[in-house]
Amino acid sequence: MIQDGNQRMKLGVTGGIGSGKTSVCRVFNVLGIPVFSADPEAQKIMNSDEEIRKGINKIAGRDLYEGGNLDRGKLASLIFSNPDILAKVNELVHPAVFAYFEKWTNEQTAPYSIMEAAILFESGASKLVDRVVTVVAPLEERILRVIKGKKLSRKQIMERISNQMDDESRMKLSDYVINNSENDMIIPAILKIHEDILNHLNA
Repeated sequence: MIQDGNQRMKLGVTGGIGSGKTSVCRVFNVLGIPVFSADPEAQKIMNSDEEIRKGINKIAGRDLYEGGNLDRGKLASLIFSNPDILAKVNELVHPAVFAYFEKWTNEQTAPYSIMEAAILFESGASKLVDRVVTVVAPLEERILRVIKGKKLSRKQIMERISNQMDDESRMKLSDYVINNSENDMIIPAILKIHEDILNHLNA
């Protein structure tokens, strides 16, 4: 993507569930780089946008907002066992998230900004960014992190992994790769990427 005077560079950060992309983004944030986390933003939109609320109920065939906000557990059980429902929900929600990201990006003043998204490539969000970082980690480490952090079962985690692109495919499409296993130091890798981007912008 060619930058013009009004457009700042955008970096995508992606990785499978439990890879640690949120931890990576926290380090970028400490360096002064603003981070747009697509998943939480999508959740906000699914709760606040009336048209999207109606659309999700129509796709689900029942009311998933009985408590006022979206019952994420019920939605997850539907979408991760039915690829058609997952695709329809994504088609409904992604354009709204992308539009919000573009608006948010235009408000930032840092040299570049980040979109953090688990399904950056699958959703088409990779077209909105200039470069991509993929965060990878060994499968068992990822599973243990998610079990500890999100209280999901191994079966639920594997369902989510099967609905995401594999690491090898992501890495082929990325400009940078960060190994986030217990034995790898992520901060030097992040600093190197940060420096590379700044050098590119100042060239």
